[in-house]
Amino acid sequence: MATTEFGRTVRCWRDRASPETAGLPAGGQRRTPGLRREELALLAGISVDYVTRLEQGRATNPSAQVVEALGRALRLSGAEREHLFRVAGLVPPGQGTVPAYITPGVHRMLDRLTGTPVAVSDAAWTLLLANPLYTALMGEWHGSERNAVWRNFLGSESRVRYTPQDRRALDAVQVAELRATASRYPADRRLRRLIAELHANSERFAALWDSGAMAEPHEVSRKTVDHPQVGAVTLDCDVLSVTGGDLRIIMYTAEPGTQDAERLALLAVVGTQTFPGQGASIGS
Repeated sequence: MATTEFGRTVRCWRDRASPETAGLPAGGQRRTPGLRREELALLAGISVDYVTRLEQGRATNPSAQVVEALGRALRLSGAEREHLFRVAGLVPPGQGTVPAYITPGVHRMLDRLTGTPVAVSDAAWTLLLANPLYTALMGEWHGSERNAVWRNFLGSESRVRYTPQDRRALDAVQVAELRATASRYPADRRLRRLIAELHANSERFAALWDSGAMAEPHEVSRKTVDHPQVGAVTLDCDVLSVTGGDLRIIMYTAEPGTQDAERLALLAVVGTQTFPGQGASIGS
């Protein structure tokens, strides 16, 4: 099958993307310019076989989630991202849908904060990007568990400790923020499906949603993470907003000179050894 325009575009932009630009170590001699297929697949959170089939035109009609993940992995500009959606036969996400575009500046910030667990989520609390230390601290999430609200109400146990009071406060904040996000992006079908699934399968969520309860925005908190390698780590969690992008940057820091700081530093050594040294893109 002939290579499609989408496949040619991905291959061209993969060839021009240097490992350093993508947040990867250059490492040794490379037979081809740019990123290897294995590297693009890792960054986008999809299989190497699927990247190969897309580039060769043997896989067509990629989903919007795959196109978005490839755009993040390749660190495309806003115009390039729109072009990639169009050659995939899709309408670029626009006003009315939850933004998922991460600016080059945010990518570079994660590249540099190697000693700090940092992640980026969209306005619906779906994880878009995480650096290796964040993944080492919190674990890897796949599928629906990439959404923090889904994970809280329907998913498995988190490494974060919650008292009953903490859990009630988290529930209220998440439902209130998801309601506000839904009002800002009424055309987002994925968001509507998420809310419908939560409402149908979680009595806790349904009760809060139907009550119309509001809560103060989540900005800063102190959390204890029970890590399987380094033990309990108590950290400050700050949530920052990206101006104009409606994204959330989640950062965990330890008070200097404490045992928590020592354990976080240890995790930066032992917990990220199986992860490449880059901000890992999380595909959908």
